[in-house]
Amino acid sequence: MLLLTDIARLSGVSPSTISRAINQPELLSAESLARIQAVMKAHNYIPAPLSRRRGPKSRKPTVKRIGVWFVGGESGNPNLNWFQEHLSKIEGNDPRTHVDLNMLFSTSAADLPRAISDEKFDGIIIQGMEPTAAILKQLQRLPTVWFMTRRSSTYPGDFVEPNNEENGRMAAEYLQAQGHTSLAVLTTDPGYSANVRRVSAFMQRAEELGLPCHSILGKDEPNISYLQIAPLNSEAQSLVQRLTELKPRPTGLYIPVDHFVGAFFRTLRQAGLQPYRDFEAIIGNYNPFIYHNLEHHPAVIDINLPSLVRKVVDQLLWRIDNPDASGRIGISVSPQLRPAQDS
Repeated sequence: MLLLTDIARLSGVSPSTISRAINQPELLSAESLARIQAVMKAHNYIPAPLSRRRGPKSRKPTVKRIGVWFVGGESGNPNLNWFQEHLSKIEGNDPRTHVDLNMLFSTSAADLPRAISDEKFDGIIIQGMEPTAAILKQLQRLPTVWFMTRRSSTYPGDFVEPNNEENGRMAAEYLQAQGHTSLAVLTTDPGYSANVRRVSAFMQRAEELGLPCHSILGKDEPNISYLQIAPLNSEAQSLVQRLTELKPRPTGLYIPVDHFVGAFFRTLRQAGLQPYRDFEAIIGNYNPFIYHNLEHHPAVIDINLPSLVRKVVDQLLWRIDNPDASGRIGISVSPQLRPAQDS
């Protein structure tokens, strides 16, 4: 009678691979599984009954129905397709990550999408504006995880977010390493939480490094959802004017978010300032669509969006399976530096 080790030898693989072929076939490629099964069939090898097997048993993934709720976002906005795109890549690389994804929208933090009330969801990912206390109370019995950075410090649930403090520190250290002796941080929407934390960390790190640093911030619009912001050219013009009025003018520039960088760089050129001759910038967010449409490609800090998407889905699935686990879990993902692409 052939043993598992005999089948492994005849198949040219390890015994552990044969064990996975029997107990967890979804972990093997179709080609490897077919080859092993052909050897088993040729030698009339029949695995032991499930109750007598040792090691992990096959567990086909259970599809969870989850909603991604963009609070303050409008349905049909193509700028909000990024979550679905990144999740599809994760599912393609890992067949065990299967969810029934539903995109949900509300223009107000005080409105709960009807689908959440009327339909059966296993859990909800929340992104955008923080829902009101009354809405959060309605969600108490539904597993939720907050995604990205605009939550308040008192938000009661699990969260997954980029490490914004590390982003700001990394930017200051990069500009110092490039030889800049005077720095500035410039951004619109200073009340946006990612800006608040990145700007503060940048200023603090610049001070620790002994570098003069200026904070040039646009007008705060607290009642506008960051998901709907379309910055005006006048905002970029105001930032550039204030920059050029400084004596001496800073040469190392940190731009914490990227949605206005096209207009900002264009306005700098109109003011006669050229990249690498008159200034060097580092951007605090990497959006390939925005970045590759710039006329020059400075250093940029990548917040690792694919990793963030994977971790928020994993955390929600864990919370769904452990609804009574006490405490709030917070996960922070480190960014990484992408060097300038200009030669």
